[in-house]
Amino acid sequence: MEITFLGTSSGVPTRSRNVSSIGLRLPQRKEIWLFDCGEGTQHQLLRSDLRSSQIRRIFVTHMHGDHIFGLMGLLASCGLAGTVSAMDIYGPPTLDRYITDCLRWSQMRLPYQLKLHTVEPGQVFADSDFRVDCQPLHHRVPAFGYRVSEADRPGRFDVEKAQSLGIPPGPLYGQLKQGKTITLKDGRKFQGTDFCDPPQPGRSFVYCTDTIYCDSAVELSQGATVLIHESTFAHQDAELAFQRLHSTSTMAAQVALAAQVKLLFLTHFSPRYAPGNPLRLDNLLEEARAIFPATKLAADFLSYDIPRPHSVNV
Repeated sequence: MEITFLGTSSGVPTRSRNVSSIGLRLPQRKEIWLFDCGEGTQHQLLRSDLRSSQIRRIFVTHMHGDHIFGLMGLLASCGLAGTVSAMDIYGPPTLDRYITDCLRWSQMRLPYQLKLHTVEPGQVFADSDFRVDCQPLHHRVPAFGYRVSEADRPGRFDVEKAQSLGIPPGPLYGQLKQGKTITLKDGRKFQGTDFCDPPQPGRSFVYCTDTIYCDSAVELSQGATVLIHESTFAHQDAELAFQRLHSTSTMAAQVALAAQVKLLFLTHFSPRYAPGNPLRLDNLLEEARAIFPATKLAADFLSYDIPRPHSVNV
């Protein structure tokens, strides 16, 4: 699981930061899941190591333009390229109408299967490898945070031990790896748990934007390997954050601390903290680290390979 930031500015793009989008690369299945798709996202993809042909699912947090204005252009380009066979898009109410109306009025015809899913709190997707859940956030329009949880991996199977006990290789090894009990022809019984190390915990990634501090963000983020949380404002601009229902650096850190996540990335920065201004992003980072030391600043094209929970690199 590798995350790549494609846009980390709030509201409007700047010279160094595009508006919101994050790619989650799943190498084991050669898929990319996109979270939000602000204007210019397909240009950001061209400048990154991500391939738009591998985009399989898109999760939209809310209907503000800096999070969706790049969606239709990306869908059209994927269709013209002819490299996408199916796409699932998840998002709040009215997203389906927005996409349907855009397709209608632009007379766009997509040559691949497009499925639209209106999300509700709880599970929105699951298969044998991953589960995606969402929870409502606190913003000016309906908004959702998303959590991607990877299934636990079986522990290492002790082949040498099995061989030393005369267990013949083949299907019986597979049953032991699954934790089942087997019986040999000579009547001996063996339990799979005696041959396997403890399971390797799966990784988890949480994306919360746009929102002010809220309990549902803490609930969604509990124990996450990586939390990406908006940090539109500095602590001294908390009044603006309350007026516009966005988070400060300290609010994001408080969510991370309360949820006991392993690593926090701040993103969705107001242009008011660009270089040359009295307050800069380094100041926001200092504010967050005073509460939650394991904090990093997101930047466009920054990639982070999410490690197993026991070895998170801070």
